[in-house]
Amino acid sequence: MTTKRLFVGGLSYNTTSGQLEELFAQVGKVSTLNLITDKFSGQSKGFAFVEMSNDAEAEEAIKKFNNYELDGRKLVVNIARPKEDRPMNQNRGSFSRSGNRW
Repeated sequence: MTTKRLFVGGLSYNTTSGQLEELFAQVGKVSTLNLITDKFSGQSKGFAFVEMSNDAEAEEAIKKFNNYELDGRKLVVNIARPKEDRPMNQNRGSFSRSGNRW
């Protein structure tokens, strides 16, 4: 059995994992749900990743919940793109306040 990972964007900062799981459970089994939060404040960043237990349920979730209104916001639901390997940014060094490298 394959799982399909969905990107869910446009979330209110007040939307909880529980609300999302309850919503997506309407169309099938939620394998995993990851509400993305700021690592310092713990506040939601307004998007999540949801894995449905199979392709048919994932497609149904996209049809039903893309443009769906939750907490006063319209959701964006689509297939999550794989995370790309990003080269280390060469400009990410230490900088003084004047902008010059140390």
